[in-house]
Amino acid sequence: MIVKRLLLFIPLVLVLLLLQSFFWVPTYENQAAGNPNRLVTYIEASSGDAKILNPILNADSASSGIVNQVFEGLLDLDENLDLRGRLATDWQIFERAYLVVNPYHRFPDGTEVTGARLFQKIHAAWKTGTDEGLKNYVQSLELLPAIQREETVSLLLPSKEGRPQLKDVRVTVDVLERVAFTLSQVDQDLFDRLKPILGEQYFEHFPYEEMIRPQEDLTKEIEQALREKFPEILPVGEHNPTIVLHLREGVTFQDGHEFDAGDVKFTYEAIMNPKNLSPRTPDFEPIKTVEIVDKYTVKIIYKRLYSPAINAWTMGILPEHLLNDVALTREKQERGLSEDAQESFGMRDSQFNRHPIGSGRFQFVEWQGDEFIHLERFDTYWEGPAQYQDYFMRIIPELFTQEVEFRTGAIDFYGAQPHQVDRYKNDSTYQWFSSLGFAYTYIGYNNRKPLFADADIRKALGMAINVDEIIQYLMYEEGERTTGPYPKNTEWYDPSIQPLPYDPQEAQVIFHDAGWHKNEDGWLEKDGKIFQFNLITNNGNPIRKNLMIIAQNAWKKIGVKVNTQVFEWAVFLGDFVNTGDFDAVVLGWSMGIDPDLYQIWHSSQAGPQQLNFMGYTSQRADELIVRIRQEYNRDRQRQLTHELHRLIHEDQPYTFLYAPLSTRVLDKKIVLVQAGADGKEEYKKIYPMKSGDHTFLFHQWRKLEFTPDF
Repeated sequence: MIVKRLLLFIPLVLVLLLLQSFFWVPTYENQAAGNPNRLVTYIEASSGDAKILNPILNADSASSGIVNQVFEGLLDLDENLDLRGRLATDWQIFERAYLVVNPYHRFPDGTEVTGARLFQKIHAAWKTGTDEGLKNYVQSLELLPAIQREETVSLLLPSKEGRPQLKDVRVTVDVLERVAFTLSQVDQDLFDRLKPILGEQYFEHFPYEEMIRPQEDLTKEIEQALREKFPEILPVGEHNPTIVLHLREGVTFQDGHEFDAGDVKFTYEAIMNPKNLSPRTPDFEPIKTVEIVDKYTVKIIYKRLYSPAINAWTMGILPEHLLNDVALTREKQERGLSEDAQESFGMRDSQFNRHPIGSGRFQFVEWQGDEFIHLERFDTYWEGPAQYQDYFMRIIPELFTQEVEFRTGAIDFYGAQPHQVDRYKNDSTYQWFSSLGFAYTYIGYNNRKPLFADADIRKALGMAINVDEIIQYLMYEEGERTTGPYPKNTEWYDPSIQPLPYDPQEAQVIFHDAGWHKNEDGWLEKDGKIFQFNLITNNGNPIRKNLMIIAQNAWKKIGVKVNTQVFEWAVFLGDFVNTGDFDAVVLGWSMGIDPDLYQIWHSSQAGPQQLNFMGYTSQRADELIVRIRQEYNRDRQRQLTHELHRLIHEDQPYTFLYAPLSTRVLDKKIVLVQAGADGKEEYKKIYPMKSGDHTFLFHQWRKLEFTPDF
């Protein structure tokens, strides 16, 4: 009897419990009912855990996402992609340039070059205004006396095993008299402007051997390596662009220590310290010196023209007092490390990298490896605290799991895949942002191969592919046609350039005019050889794999025979791309905001392990690339980038396909919270910036208990 009653009673209890759960457990729509803090907690997902939370050492996106919240740079980009001050309030860029007297040269009028004559001739041209550049830019001239200096030159030499090794050589340098120019702005053409005064050969015949003397006997190999460094050791014409940054006063790190110029100089020195192995070193290598003018002023002098250099200062600044030699010595002693461990101890070994302290809007709380990283807002941040109190980055490797977590409200955003976008656009629960980033996808041809040496042939290959259909059916309209090497949403991209038309008939005409004719099997043939090549891409990217098949079928229709292969990423890069041992590839670039394309397109970067792996060479492109990276005037820079864009588009070393759209989805209850004219809170819809970034105003985000009506 008791058992019978239990069998009746237990199901009834379970039903009551389930009913209670239904009415008590908050739904997605009112998830904050049981946890009000959820409204001021932002949770995002990352497919991988962070590696090292240090702005000068991290090199992965998961680490960067956290670092960008904890640390702050001197500058960053505003909503229009222009630089704006952050830890620096403002800055000035000007130039100090030097021209060394060449006593073995004669002026065009036949007189010998002396310091006095050189200064007099340049001064006269400046004052009379015979050259507009000298007249407009030069603020002052002076003749500096000859000096002697000693320095150490580091030479890269091959060892007996064939591995590169550094050899330091001490030299004495006799610097003859110099004319010093102070310019209101950087002028890369300064020394070209002086050629009518100096003569064409002034910079080509300089007696370096008499001016630079090693302080020890050298082998022929080392002596030759030193000679190659002569123009760098003693430039006849030297540009020294200079940036003076005025720092924001009253800013503190999250431990309460005040930020000042010492932290800026320390950050630079830490990057350039070879012991730290910073991946940021190339960005800061052009710097000659970082000088502390006063507590809130820093002067940065560069050793050559390099206009992208200022963008490096968007990187987070380190707190000197927590990472200098005194602090690291104290840490390694407190941790009781062995003698060997203490000897090799450096910044990369510091616990700071897992418990960072910066000056950004959020401060570090906790890191549970492969689970989450927790930050909380920095209430005394100089610009005011963020709306969100807590920030979590959860590690969720699988995209499917990320989407499930998002739809249940456990995370606050989801990066929708192209085939999922319509689902979210038609769901009133969410707000979505589809916008261009800085990436593009392309098919690249190995320009070293005779098959792809002709730009017209490369053009014909591009015309055979229907890119509009790729965007429609493969990308679900989540992409836009692109025509050149710059991101579409930057001013460096020339929107007037039209993409290649889809015209397989004209493509066949181009092949015919080049001597390629279809054989009995329908393949294009010339001199007994079929137009045939291998197209490869990496595994794990289904869109690229499908692109490869689409291109193969398109080319087959015009008689081009293509074999396709897919390789694991490490093999794809190591055995094919980095070695240049391929015919054609399907790949993509994720670009930055900077117009400098030297590493990707300059002919000097076409060797093994370099980024111009297509082997593209063009003398005019090389000239433009160098001028772009040496040009500090934005309007002139834009003109140059548009010319480079058009040149590369005409040469078609790539078939430029599309720029993908990035679609991110948020709950509609997440809004911008701003103060109205009456001081009361106003709620506004989140919107993307010119860059496509909708998180630019993240510090103003908050989640509401209700869905606003806009």
